[in-house]
Amino acid sequence: MSGLLSTGSSALLAFQRALGTVSHNVANAATPGYSRQRVELAARPGQPTAGGYIGQGVDVAKLQRLADGLVFARQIDSSGELGRLQQLSSMAGRVDSLVSDPSTGLSTQWSAFFNAADAVAADPTSSVARSQLLAAGDQLTSRWRTLDGQLSALETESGQRIQGTIGDANRLAGEIAELNRNITAAGSNASPDLVDARALRIDQLATLVGAETVMQDDGSLNVFTGGGQPLVLGNQAMKLATVADPFRPDRVQIALQGASGNVRLPSASVSGELGGLLEFRDRVLDPARAELGRLATVFATGFNAAQRAGVNYNGAPGADFFTLAPPRVDAHAANTGSATIAATIDDVSALKGNDLVLRFDGAWSATRADTGEPVAMTGSGTAADPFKVAGVSLEIGGTPVVGDRYSLRPTADAAGNLRVALTDPSKIAAASPLQAQADTANLGDARAGSAQVTDGAAFASFAGATIEFIDDGQYTINGAGPYPYTAGSPIADVAAGWSMSLTGAPAAGDRFTLARTPPRSGDNGNALVLGGFDRQGILDGGTQSLTDGLSQLSARAGTDARHAALSLEGQSAIHGQVIAERESVSGVNLDEEAADMMRFQQAYQAAAQVISTADTMFQTLLSAVRR
Repeated sequence: MSGLLSTGSSALLAFQRALGTVSHNVANAATPGYSRQRVELAARPGQPTAGGYIGQGVDVAKLQRLADGLVFARQIDSSGELGRLQQLSSMAGRVDSLVSDPSTGLSTQWSAFFNAADAVAADPTSSVARSQLLAAGDQLTSRWRTLDGQLSALETESGQRIQGTIGDANRLAGEIAELNRNITAAGSNASPDLVDARALRIDQLATLVGAETVMQDDGSLNVFTGGGQPLVLGNQAMKLATVADPFRPDRVQIALQGASGNVRLPSASVSGELGGLLEFRDRVLDPARAELGRLATVFATGFNAAQRAGVNYNGAPGADFFTLAPPRVDAHAANTGSATIAATIDDVSALKGNDLVLRFDGAWSATRADTGEPVAMTGSGTAADPFKVAGVSLEIGGTPVVGDRYSLRPTADAAGNLRVALTDPSKIAAASPLQAQADTANLGDARAGSAQVTDGAAFASFAGATIEFIDDGQYTINGAGPYPYTAGSPIADVAAGWSMSLTGAPAAGDRFTLARTPPRSGDNGNALVLGGFDRQGILDGGTQSLTDGLSQLSARAGTDARHAALSLEGQSAIHGQVIAERESVSGVNLDEEAADMMRFQQAYQAAAQVISTADTMFQTLLSAVRR
């Protein structure tokens, strides 16, 4: 009877524990990160008797947490990639909207400006048309500044998000370390709920910065970033931090706090939301701002050159239409030399806009900041022979020290500082500077073509000139010369500050008389050049127009956003499959739990009946003895 009572009691306790576990599963069916639990039962060893072994009941062997370590590894890997793509797609989509939307992009004001330039070419004496061109220029430069400001705001927001993400990651790392401490202290009796809590936080940490885990013999989990940087080692949590970029104090970089100070981490060493923000900043935002600045630089520089080539309504050489900030050069925070670098735009057709790093190691060299690729550099860095690199001219002052580095950002401030310099509509140089008259006795079919001012100060004293051809390959200017002539090459007088092209072929004795265009002229020769400037091949070695460049800027922003969105869509599908696989192992199935509850309830009732039977037998025995 004692054996029967013991057997029934063990069954009663075991099924009570099983029912409690089922209830716990049902209660946590919707709890994030919960893994269902199962009571593992084991038969007690039988008691030997003369007739064989008699069973002694059942014991609860252990409480099993149903989870697959391989699925968990795939889940945290997928969570890191999903977090990265969510941030990248969201932020890249905002850049695309800013650049491509007519209400925020450049296209509307761009068209309005060149339509106004065409109106000046149609009526160069109209003060209304000239005023409208200045107004359109103000609107275009304002839109350029606004667009650059919006992109700058995205950069500021990215920095704030990076700092917030690092704060959340450090909190989760601390919680994981504390859970490691509790789990190792409990040893084999560690609660599955503690293990679930740790797994949930590791998954959340992976979403923020990416994660890889390594199980230790004591049951703790070490957590590393995808780049191998430690975040949690046993019960110790490392801390991520932000530090100032050594070239740009306004921009943050990520670092790992150590006993000897902060160690900067490369952007590729983290994934998750933090990696997505860094990738957006480096691969989407920086190139977009650089290209926007490059277009602003090429536009303003080229338009100013065209403006200076003509004469204004007062007959004076044209002045710059736009003002533009020079290329930006920033010294590395660790530099010890006294060198200074003055940068100017040298060749807009060679300008790429990529940020460069200039380094002094006994000699100066240049590399791309994003790829480290060497960039060709010519010259000696003096005022007479400046360095020429990627369309920029550099003049070195002071004394550099070996190891000194400088960041060259050719177009960083261009879009944000672009403004109209002219305020007087009469200063628009709509007229060609020269009026040429061919002698009636000329025998060749040469005709005067376009003319331009090459030196405004020298041209100010120009009073006229006569060009006479000795033959089809030589000419004189006001009797001076002869000078060689090649068909297609301009005729220039450097001392007088002008040049002029010819069409057709001159003959010996042909003569052209030049006079400067008088004030209040209706000539529109230079206005035609200004109006057609957007269609001139001026970018990338003269192969692309500015209109093509604007289209490519919008196309690239759209491509980056679309690529990120498609990658996110694919990763979301993969993550869904991983979560479904996890749920198939660890998720709570209420139908299954209901069936288990009924089964264990019936078993519990049966065990209670066994105890009742044992009690009845004992009472019967007592009654028999009392007689």
